[in-house]
Amino acid sequence: MPDETVVPARKLDHLRINLKDDVQFAQLTNGLERYRFIPRALPNLNLDDIDLSARLFGKKLRSPLLISSMTGGAEQTYRINKTLATAAQAMGIAMGLGSQRAALEDQSVAYTYQVRSVAPDILLFANLGAIQLNYTYTIDHCRRAVDMIQADALILHLNAIQEAVQAEGNTRWKNLLPKIEKVCRALDVPVIAKEVGFGIAGDTARQLKNAGVAAIDVAGAGGTSWAAVESRRASSKLLRELAEAFWNWGIPTADALVAAKRAAPKLPLIASGGIRDGIEVAKCIALGAQLVGLASPMLKLADVGVEDLIEGIKLINETLRVAESALRYTQGKLRTQRIQKFFLSALSVLSGEISACVASIINSEWTNSSPRWTRHYARL
Repeated sequence: MPDETVVPARKLDHLRINLKDDVQFAQLTNGLERYRFIPRALPNLNLDDIDLSARLFGKKLRSPLLISSMTGGAEQTYRINKTLATAAQAMGIAMGLGSQRAALEDQSVAYTYQVRSVAPDILLFANLGAIQLNYTYTIDHCRRAVDMIQADALILHLNAIQEAVQAEGNTRWKNLLPKIEKVCRALDVPVIAKEVGFGIAGDTARQLKNAGVAAIDVAGAGGTSWAAVESRRASSKLLRELAEAFWNWGIPTADALVAAKRAAPKLPLIASGGIRDGIEVAKCIALGAQLVGLASPMLKLADVGVEDLIEGIKLINETLRVAESALRYTQGKLRTQRIQKFFLSALSVLSGEISACVASIINSEWTNSSPRWTRHYARL
């Protein structure tokens, strides 16, 4: 039998460390600073014309934002999840819950994840560690996680580095992909593959697409380093130094997003990992994301209160709206499905390395239907 005290204690450690300690990547950024937009000095539309709404898995969102998966599983986490869900409902955005393993192993903490009462309409993601499929978890566990919170989709998160530097980590990753594929086939809801802040490479994105995932959250480097988090709770000098060795390990979010778009051009992508404001949200959309997730900024605002969190989300939305209006010169009501095209047509790349990367993408299937992008980048 699993020790039912271990997972809740770890959840509280993670929450405390993220709120109190500096566990951001010390050297890596999210990579988005290498991109800038070319604004239109004479936009031919009104700010009120901008419509930020998006759609994923059949649900309409008022803006393409996701409160990324963070917490749950201990009594103190319910307040945070309830606050996050209340804000998501008020603002019409998506939300993911933290790993529900704690509740599957101890039903008494299931309530810490159950937020439908305050957020009946949001796009809501359940969450389990994919690695558990290589231990005792089955398709039934996945269904129970979805049913527990009345979720619209299930996240299977991939956290190999984090598990490797934990004293209690699960590290048997061999032959996991076929089990992910079985879950994708068996569940009645979409399955999302998600990293936790180290990024997903292009070849891995291709493998996951072929396994049947409905979307990928690239969750790149540049925000919270979970190796850094684990270094703060290490039980020995060896584990602390091991975790610190991987503090700056990972693929920056921008690079992971570009690689995933190239590897799986038709698959919905979620960008997360060090996203902090509406300009960075706009850049992620330009690079191919359908939704953009924020975790640490949302958590810190939620810890203050729901009003502060709602105001923070409003600022991100308004920044995104102004950015869109400053880049667009076409008349008429804009829809979010067009946002990616015009953002990308206005995107300028600063570094030669990334220019070469974008040039290779231009020759891929991603841009075959968009000759305007090719013409733009040819001028860079």
